[in-house]
Amino acid sequence: MSQRTCLYDRHLAAGAKMVEFGGFDMPLYYSDITDEHNAVRKDCGVFDVSHMGEVLVTGKDAEAYVQHIFTNDISGAPVGKIFYGMMLYPDGGTVDDLLVYKMGAEKFFLVINAANIDKDFAWMKEHTAGYNVTVENQSGIYGQLAVQGPQAEAVVGEVLGLDCKELVFYTFKEILHGGETLIVSRTGYTGEDGFEIYGSHAYICAAWDKLLESGRLKPCGLGCRDTLRFEVGLPLYGDELSAEITPIMAGLGMFVKPDAKDFIGKEAIVKQKAEGAPQKLVGIELEGRAIPRHGYEVYAGEELIGTVTTGYQSISTGKSVCMALIDPRFAALGTEVQIQIHRRRQNGTVVKKRFYAKSYKK
Repeated sequence: MSQRTCLYDRHLAAGAKMVEFGGFDMPLYYSDITDEHNAVRKDCGVFDVSHMGEVLVTGKDAEAYVQHIFTNDISGAPVGKIFYGMMLYPDGGTVDDLLVYKMGAEKFFLVINAANIDKDFAWMKEHTAGYNVTVENQSGIYGQLAVQGPQAEAVVGEVLGLDCKELVFYTFKEILHGGETLIVSRTGYTGEDGFEIYGSHAYICAAWDKLLESGRLKPCGLGCRDTLRFEVGLPLYGDELSAEITPIMAGLGMFVKPDAKDFIGKEAIVKQKAEGAPQKLVGIELEGRAIPRHGYEVYAGEELIGTVTTGYQSISTGKSVCMALIDPRFAALGTEVQIQIHRRRQNGTVVKKRFYAKSYKK
């Protein structure tokens, strides 16, 4: 049976179309995916992301432990800084991609994907040997909202009374509000400015009500969360990253720092960087309006060269585009390829996998 977030009853009351995702019953959309997508690009939307997992790492070896399990380099970071990166298997495959929040010299808050909570936590616990740390699964404690779009700063400040103007992209602060400590970060998964707010289930429910009553934004579901992240080239675990897909294959090498430190999977990553990855994630733009979907085959002439990971007719640009893992021999920009869509092969061209320009506050 699927789990439910603290906002489940509110989704039903708002008429949401519900689907199972990552072991949770989640809203796919309320009005329609295009409408909600455009609200985030042009104005403001709010997402229930309470299904995400949270793990707290504390203890005198907390930083050394996180450095060991995480690909990015967090050494010497100030409190309030957030890092994106991955946890890897020894062969370089991806356990998960995640965010690491530095809350103190001996305190780190890790945010992981909903579908991977149990697997990730078990994997983290497995690798604590030799480190004086406590690793605590806090996923059941927190609810989480993502307020995203050009008006997000004004809405969070004026409707929720949370002053976050000074936060820049990938920073956070803890705010004492209504007798509890909230975590508010300038992060998101849409390519737009916005905030993610972590709090108790009671606070998140009250904040959701306030936001919707204000009329200043739209409730948004997982449907447009996917179309928004896809347009700006952000990966989804299970599509662009997996146990079989390394960060190098996914084009995320900038978040992997083998020159700075040791971490699980380092040897495999160094080898793949030196010798080249067996596949490379690229963007492909189709000539027509046919829509490439996950798993569709990609060809160069008669040669099968890879498969589509995510594809849509982009809402923001109107173009049929996709991300695909293909043979690196065909990954150069401008390379002509074909995608098998039903009975026909549609012509396409390799392009940058960021199909729409991000709009973050620097």
